[in-house]
Parts: sequence; structure tokens; C-alpha cells
Amino acid sequence: MSTSGFKTLDDAQLSGKRALVRVDFNVPMADGRVSDDTRLRAALPTIEKLRAGGAKVILLAHFDRPKGKRVPEMSLKPIIEPLSKLVGSDVRFADDCSGEAAKAAIEAMKPGDVILLENVRYEAGEEKNEEAFARALAVNGDLYVNDAFSAAHRAHASTEGLARILPAHAGEQMRRELQALDAALGNPKRPVLGIVGGSKVSTKLDLLNNLVGKLDRLAIGGGMANTFLAAQGVDVGASLCEHDLADTARQIMATANEKGCELLLPIDVVTAEKVEPGTSSAVRDLGAIGPADRILDAGPKTLARLIEAMDASATLVWNGPLGVFEVPPFDKATVSAAKHAANLAKSGRLVAVAGGGDTVAALNAAGVVDDFTFVSTAGGAFLEWMEGKELPGVAALAR
Repeated sequence: MSTSGFKTLDDAQLSGKRALVRVDFNVPMADGRVSDDTRLRAALPTIEKLRAGGAKVILLAHFDRPKGKRVPEMSLKPIIEPLSKLVGSDVRFADDCSGEAAKAAIEAMKPGDVILLENVRYEAGEEKNEEAFARALAVNGDLYVNDAFSAAHRAHASTEGLARILPAHAGEQMRRELQALDAALGNPKRPVLGIVGGSKVSTKLDLLNNLVGKLDRLAIGGGMANTFLAAQGVDVGASLCEHDLADTARQIMATANEKGCELLLPIDVVTAEKVEPGTSSAVRDLGAIGPADRILDAGPKTLARLIEAMDASATLVWNGPLGVFEVPPFDKATVSAAKHAANLAKSGRLVAVAGGGDTVAALNAAGVVDDFTFVSTAGGAFLEWMEGKELPGVAALAR
């Protein structure tokens, strides 16, 4: 999935063109106002490049799940004010994404102007990827730009259908994301270390099965590590554990062994009887976990071995925390490992790529998001890419 397979904005003639740009503005809102503008800022490099090239910038986006109906509280209108501030000039708004209202608003634009069209999910044809709706969008554009990797796992009219109709290009954020992902798993510098955490093995079976065939080492943490420990006969006490997946865990271990991927499971753990801030906790070796103990973090020996593995690696790909990082002191292993990876990445000794909602929150808690080589905010799309699945929005660009 390198960027050699599709066109970027560097390949486009922009002057005087109408650029239909799919962005992800599905941002957190509080009291009708944008509470986190990360996704708006992510779109700025593409918007700036198009404006500098003399294109009309026509932004397509969704917000929430109106299911093909006009739901007033799911309008994109509240985005206009913060986006205008970020862009540095007035962003226009059209209260429809297709039809006469959109057409008239776009015709009134001058090169370099920016307009945001109303929520594409107000139209039932969007999520059904109806060709008629994709064509209704396409009549207002000369070229299509997809800058929404986070929506690329959906085959919708604005993420996949449009790329079949108009000349299609990857936006700047999409290009950065795909280059980072290619460096992490496509054509990585070896050795490659993976960290996969989170609460349940059942939600990450496809991920684990794909990664053991691609990585040199895989560290498993969080609640899912308990299932692997229990499958090896370790008594995990009152810990979160999917005992019914013991055979599956053993199969993954066998596959890893076959494919030459070393699995790093916890060798000591931090336990407590309750998941509460400041509750009394203890470090335990694997044979000393009591019946009321709950494993809530990786222990110091496990952390030291993970740091050694990072030092010996050229590439790190990370999805999921090592413990219940939201509740101190059970954030220690996640935060310490994140800080170490960030220092290695900052000094150029490690390509460190991370993604997934909990992972981004954990790296934010550690204050190291900006020091990683790349942190994907794409959520579901990042996970499906790590699982080795084809993403329709990316595949459409490569046609």
C-alpha cells in the first residue's frame, strides 16, 4: 500500500479546477460547538495546497449517523466558524451536498475559495454507494481528492463511488497516512516489533493472525494477555479472561512459532482486587496470583524486556494499551513504554507508528503523540489495515 500505486495532488492540474475533497469532519461536539479540532487541522495541508494551485475547494464530509434523513443536530454548519479561523479566510456553506443549492453555491466561487457542503449522510444514496448519488456529487467537480483515510474502510458514494467517475487523487493527509503504514508493515525496516493490547482477544483475532506472519516479535498486553497466559496453564485469578478462547490462543501461538514471530507475553504483572485510583496494588510473578487478584498492568520485568525489544528493533507498530491506563497506577507500563518508544523515534533510531482510539488516548496521556513517527487517528480503518484487509476507499484511488 505504498503511494506509488495512485496519484497525489502533485500529479494534478489544479488551476481553475473544481476539487471535490472528501474529508473527515466527524469531530467531537459539545453544546453545539467543536470540542476537538484535530480532524479539521489534519485537512489543512490539502486545503492549502489546492488553494495555492488555484482550485475551488469543495469539501464533502459526514457527521454522525443521520441514516439518509435531514437531522438538524447532525448538520455540519457548526464547523464553519472554527474551520474559517484555521483556514484564515471565510469558508462558505451550502445547505445541501448536491442539487441546485450546491450547484449555485459552487458556481459563485472564485479560485482559492473554500466551501463545505452539508452532511453527505443526509442522502440515503451515500451509505448505499448508489451510482446515481455519486454522479449527483460528481457534476460539481473536475477532480476528486480523498483525504479521509479514517473513512476509507467504508465503500460509500463519497469515499469510493466518486473515485470511479472523476480523476482520483490522494490528499496530503491520506498520502502521509499511507506512507507511514507502508513503512510500518508494507516495506518496513527490520526487525519489526508489534505491541497489541486491549481487553479482549475476540475483537483482535484477525489482527493477531495477520501480524504473526509479518512481525519479528509481538508483545501482547492488556486484558487479552490474560487469555494467552490462562491458555498456558497460568492461574489468572479474578482477571478479565476469555477462557473459552484458550484453543484459539494456543493456535495463534503455534502459528507465530511456525512463522518465526517471537511472542512476548507478560512474565510478571501488577494486580489489585479493585480497579480504583490509588487502590493498593502488588507486583506478582505468574505463579503467585491469588484467587481475588485482578491483573491490571504489566509488571516491571515485563516492561524491562519490552524496552530491550524496542532497543533491538528498527520499526514498531502499536495498537492497544498494556494495562488499565485510564486508572493510575495501572498506567505505568503503557506510559513508560510509550515514552521510551518516543525517545527512540525522536532520535531517529526507531520508526514508531501507532493507531486506534485507546492507543491515541494512551499516547496523549503520556504526552508523546508528537514524538512518534506517525500516530493514526483513523480508528476502524487503521485496525482493518492492520488486519490485512483491503480498504475500499484506498483501493478505489489505485484503479
